Amino acid sequence: MASPDQDTAAAPSPGPELLGTRLRLLLNLLDSDVEAVYEDLGLGSLRPRYAPVLRALSAHGPSSIQDLARATGVTHSAASQTVAQLVREGLATVGPGSDGRRRIATLTAEAESLMPALDAEWQATAAAAAAFEAELPYPLSRLIGEALEALRRRPMRDRIADAAPHLLPHPDRAGDN
Repeated sequence: MASPDQDTAAAPSPGPELLGTRLRLLLNLLDSDVEAVYEDLGLGSLRPRYAPVLRALSAHGPSSIQDLARATGVTHSAASQTVAQLVREGLATVGPGSDGRRRIATLTAEAESLMPALDAEWQATAAAAAAFEAELPYPLSRLIGEALEALRRRPMRDRIADAAPHLLPHPDRAGDN
Protein backbone atom coordinates (compact mmCIF):
# COMPACT_ATOMS: atom_id res chain seq x y z
CA MET A 1 0.00 0.00 0.00
CA ALA A 2 1.41 3.40 -0.96
CA SER A 3 1.92 6.14 1.62
CA PRO A 4 0.06 9.43 1.18
CA ASP A 5 3.33 11.07 0.06
CA GLN A 6 3.83 8.39 -2.57
CA ASP A 7 0.24 8.77 -3.78
CA THR A 8 0.73 12.52 -4.06
CA ALA A 9 4.13 12.20 -5.70
CA ALA A 10 2.79 9.73 -8.29
CA ALA A 11 -0.25 11.87 -9.15
CA PRO A 12 -0.23 13.71 -12.47
CA SER A 13 1.77 16.89 -12.20
CA PRO A 14 -0.41 19.92 -11.64
CA GLY A 15 0.35 23.14 -13.42
CA PRO A 16 2.37 26.06 -12.11
CA GLU A 17 -0.32 27.05 -9.60
CA LEU A 18 1.08 24.44 -7.17
CA LEU A 19 4.75 25.11 -7.89
CA GLY A 20 5.71 26.02 -4.32
CA THR A 21 3.74 23.12 -2.86
CA ARG A 22 5.37 20.64 -5.26
CA LEU A 23 8.84 22.05 -4.60
CA ARG A 24 8.30 21.65 -0.83
CA LEU A 25 7.21 18.04 -1.41
CA LEU A 26 10.32 17.37 -3.49
CA LEU A 27 12.57 18.96 -0.87
CA ASN A 28 10.85 17.01 1.93
CA LEU A 29 11.33 13.73 0.04
CA LEU A 30 15.01 14.47 -0.58
CA ASP A 31 15.71 15.73 2.95
CA SER A 32 13.89 12.90 4.73
CA ASP A 33 15.92 10.28 2.87
CA VAL A 34 19.21 12.07 3.58
CA GLU A 35 18.18 12.31 7.25
CA ALA A 36 17.52 8.55 7.22
CA VAL A 37 21.07 8.00 5.96
CA TYR A 38 22.37 10.25 8.77
CA GLU A 39 20.46 8.08 11.25
CA ASP A 40 21.94 4.93 9.70
CA LEU A 41 25.44 6.43 10.08
CA GLY A 42 24.88 7.50 13.69
CA LEU A 43 24.68 11.19 12.72
CA GLY A 44 21.12 11.52 13.99
CA SER A 45 21.35 15.14 15.19
CA LEU A 46 22.44 16.40 11.78
CA ARG A 47 20.03 17.91 9.29
CA PRO A 48 20.68 18.23 5.54
CA ARG A 49 20.82 22.03 5.80
CA TYR A 50 23.76 21.74 8.22
CA ALA A 51 26.06 19.82 5.88
CA PRO A 52 27.07 22.65 3.50
CA VAL A 53 27.91 24.97 6.42
CA LEU A 54 29.79 22.28 8.33
CA ARG A 55 31.74 21.36 5.20
CA ALA A 56 32.56 25.02 4.48
CA LEU A 57 33.81 25.52 8.04
CA SER A 58 35.83 22.30 7.81
CA ALA A 59 37.39 23.32 4.50
CA HIS A 60 37.99 27.04 5.21
CA GLY A 61 38.25 27.22 8.98
CA PRO A 62 36.52 29.85 11.11
CA SER A 63 34.32 31.99 8.86
CA SER A 64 31.98 34.94 9.03
CA ILE A 65 28.28 34.39 8.50
CA GLN A 66 28.56 36.42 5.29
CA ASP A 67 31.37 34.19 3.99
CA LEU A 68 29.35 31.07 4.88
CA ALA A 69 26.32 32.46 3.04
CA ARG A 70 28.46 33.09 -0.03
CA ALA A 71 30.16 29.66 0.18
CA THR A 72 26.86 27.80 0.49
CA GLY A 73 24.75 29.88 -1.91
CA VAL A 74 22.14 30.96 0.63
CA THR A 75 21.06 34.30 2.07
CA HIS A 76 22.83 35.84 5.05
CA SER A 77 19.67 35.25 7.08
CA ALA A 78 19.56 31.54 6.16
CA ALA A 79 23.25 31.10 6.99
CA SER A 80 22.77 32.91 10.31
CA GLN A 81 19.80 30.67 11.20
CA THR A 82 21.74 27.52 10.31
CA VAL A 83 24.74 28.63 12.37
CA ALA A 84 22.43 29.36 15.32
CA GLN A 85 21.05 25.82 15.01
CA LEU A 86 24.59 24.42 14.87
CA VAL A 87 25.44 26.33 18.04
CA ARG A 88 22.35 24.90 19.79
CA GLU A 89 23.38 21.40 18.68
CA GLY A 90 26.92 21.93 20.04
CA LEU A 91 28.46 21.70 16.56
CA ALA A 92 29.70 25.29 16.25
CA THR A 93 30.60 28.28 18.34
CA VAL A 94 30.24 31.93 17.39
CA GLY A 95 32.42 34.78 18.51
CA PRO A 96 33.22 38.31 17.45
CA GLY A 97 35.48 38.91 14.49
CA SER A 98 38.65 41.00 14.64
CA ASP A 99 36.75 44.18 13.78
CA GLY A 100 33.96 43.47 16.28
CA ARG A 101 31.25 43.83 13.60
CA ARG A 102 31.30 40.35 12.14
CA ARG A 103 30.39 37.15 13.89
CA ILE A 104 32.79 34.28 13.26
CA ALA A 105 31.62 30.66 13.35
CA THR A 106 33.98 27.84 14.30
CA LEU A 107 33.47 24.06 14.37
CA THR A 108 33.50 22.37 17.76
CA ALA A 109 35.55 19.25 18.45
CA GLU A 110 32.30 17.24 18.24
CA ALA A 111 31.60 18.57 14.74
CA GLU A 112 35.17 17.88 13.65
CA SER A 113 34.79 14.27 14.81
CA LEU A 114 31.71 13.88 12.56
CA MET A 115 33.38 15.24 9.42
CA PRO A 116 34.84 11.97 8.06
CA ALA A 117 31.40 10.32 8.09
CA LEU A 118 29.71 13.48 6.80
CA ASP A 119 32.25 13.82 3.98
CA ALA A 120 31.72 10.19 2.95
CA GLU A 121 27.95 10.68 3.04
CA TRP A 122 28.31 13.89 1.00
CA GLN A 123 30.22 12.06 -1.73
CA ALA A 124 27.65 9.25 -1.80
CA THR A 125 24.78 11.75 -1.92
CA ALA A 126 26.46 13.66 -4.75
CA ALA A 127 26.78 10.40 -6.73
CA ALA A 128 23.16 9.49 -5.98
CA ALA A 129 22.02 12.98 -7.02
CA ALA A 130 23.89 12.67 -10.31
CA ALA A 131 22.25 9.30 -10.97
CA PHE A 132 18.84 10.78 -10.06
CA GLU A 133 19.38 13.69 -12.47
CA ALA A 134 20.39 11.23 -15.21
CA GLU A 135 16.84 9.83 -15.03
CA LEU A 136 15.33 13.24 -15.72
CA PRO A 137 14.91 14.83 -19.13
CA TYR A 138 16.69 17.98 -17.87
CA PRO A 139 19.14 18.27 -14.93
CA LEU A 140 17.24 19.51 -11.90
CA SER A 141 20.31 21.37 -10.59
CA ARG A 142 20.54 23.32 -13.84
CA LEU A 143 16.81 24.07 -13.80
CA ILE A 144 17.00 25.31 -10.20
CA GLY A 145 19.92 27.57 -11.09
CA GLU A 146 18.03 29.00 -14.04
CA ALA A 147 14.89 29.46 -11.92
CA LEU A 148 16.84 31.30 -9.21
CA GLU A 149 18.43 33.56 -11.81
CA ALA A 150 15.03 34.33 -13.35
CA LEU A 151 13.68 35.28 -9.92
CA ARG A 152 16.73 37.47 -9.25
CA ARG A 153 16.01 39.28 -12.50
CA ARG A 154 12.32 39.62 -11.72
CA PRO A 155 10.93 38.59 -8.32
CA MET A 156 7.71 36.60 -8.04
CA ARG A 157 5.95 39.53 -6.33
CA ASP A 158 6.49 41.61 -9.47
CA ARG A 159 5.16 38.79 -11.61
CA ILE A 160 2.05 38.47 -9.42
CA ALA A 161 1.49 42.23 -9.57
CA ASP A 162 1.66 42.06 -13.38
CA ALA A 163 -0.76 39.13 -13.49
CA ALA A 164 -3.27 40.85 -11.18
CA PRO A 165 -2.65 44.60 -11.13
CA HIS A 166 -5.93 45.12 -9.27
CA LEU A 167 -4.64 43.07 -6.31
CA LEU A 168 -1.25 44.62 -5.71
CA PRO A 169 0.33 47.93 -6.53
CA HIS A 170 2.92 47.41 -9.23
CA PRO A 171 6.41 48.09 -7.79
CA ASP A 172 7.35 50.17 -10.84
CA ARG A 173 4.23 52.29 -10.39
CA ALA A 174 4.42 52.75 -6.60
CA GLY A 175 3.71 56.37 -5.92
CA ASP A 176 1.85 56.91 -9.23
CA ASN A 177 -1.43 58.08 -7.77
